[in-house]
Formats: sequence, C-alpha cells, structure tokens
Amino acid sequence: MPRAQAWFLTGTDTEVGKTFAACALLHAARAQGLSTLAMKPVAAGVDEAGRNEDVERLIEASSVAAERALVNPYCFDAPIAPHLAAADAGRTIDADRIAAAYRQLAPQAGFMLVEGVGGFRVPLGAAFDSADLATRLDLPVILVVGLRLGCLNHALLTAEAIAARGLALAGWIANRIDPAMPKWQENVDALRTRLTAPLLGTLPWQPEHDARRSAQFLTLPDQNPLPGTVIAANRG
Repeated sequence: MPRAQAWFLTGTDTEVGKTFAACALLHAARAQGLSTLAMKPVAAGVDEAGRNEDVERLIEASSVAAERALVNPYCFDAPIAPHLAAADAGRTIDADRIAAAYRQLAPQAGFMLVEGVGGFRVPLGAAFDSADLATRLDLPVILVVGLRLGCLNHALLTAEAIAARGLALAGWIANRIDPAMPKWQENVDALRTRLTAPLLGTLPWQPEHDARRSAQFLTLPDQNPLPGTVIAANRG
C-alpha cells in the first residue's frame, strides 16, 4: 500500500491516553501549518447518542472534515474487546474495508494518524489483530506509554512486537496518567536508554485533558524511520 504522511498510533495498554496523545499531535501539526486528519478504524463503547467519545475527540482535533464512515468504519455499542463486540453484533471486522477507507482518507491531509484500539496485539477477529492492521497499512508506529507501574515491561515488549512485524517505531510519547507515580522521570530515562526510537515528548498530568495546550510538549515524528530492531543493545 502506498505510504502517505501518516502514522499508526498504538499504546502499551488500554486507558493510557492514546486519543489524548493523538489529539495533541494533531494540534502540534496544525500549529506548523499542516492539514490534519485522524482515523479510528475500530471503536467500542457509545453514548446515548450512539457516538464514541474517542472518535468525536479525534474529529474535533482534525482540521480536515472527512466522512465519518471513513474515519470510523466500525463502531460497536459495548465497551468491550472489539472482537467480542463484533461477535455480539453479528459482524466481522474486515481489513479490506479499513484499508479502503484509509486509501480514501490519506490524500486529504498533510498529517494523518490511524489510532489503534487498546494495545498493539488486541484481537480484532479470529485470526486478525491490531498488529496485523498496522502491518496491512504499512505505517510507521508511534507508541504511547502510559506512565504507571509496569510501563517499562509493557513498552519494551510492545517495541519488540512492532519490530517483529518489520515495522518502524517512529517515536514514543510518555504520558503521565498516574500523577502519584514515584520516580516517573527515572522510568522515562530507563526507556530512553533502551529504545532507539526518539522520545517525542512527555505529556504532564492534566485532569482537564486539554490536547491543544499539550501540543507544546510534543515534536512531530520523522516520516521515514528505519524499520527493524528498536531495542538498544545490551550495554552490560
């Protein structure tokens, strides 16, 4: 698939602030004069109006107004694992449909993000997961690391999984989701010595989740990072 100026954004787990980080990146790109667009191929959990909060936030942060059915091809009512939500709805998440939507969206913006669901290996079907989707779209990956206990292991395992798919880790974002986490800076430093991909920024704890204001803490990723090993060599 032809590569646009786009990235696949994933997280170390669910509830680590992927959408918040994505919106902050969109605002950072807009501040540099780029047209921006985000896609959320699969979402689960809707409000009384039938809208998914993450999808709405991404649409609001994007400068390009795109067709909602392309931005979010699959939206399920229940806030559960997407393959289970799809089974309950009697539907199948089709990679071809998502790829077709991406191809229509990509030419519309100078900066595009495709946000995954949950972590990198969340199942989307019987033999299809979020990592397969990133591989199908052939996009460099941005990893959002939620700073809480266990994040080091989760981040390093995710980086290995990204490399195993032959995808490039274009950068990672540290997000302070736990304001009470001790030694959070030391955790960020530990990852900086172990991940060869650049740190795109650290998002401070922010209960109001103001993505526009948080854009100042981020730098934009390189569009052409090298694929392959993303774990620094053992220095011992």
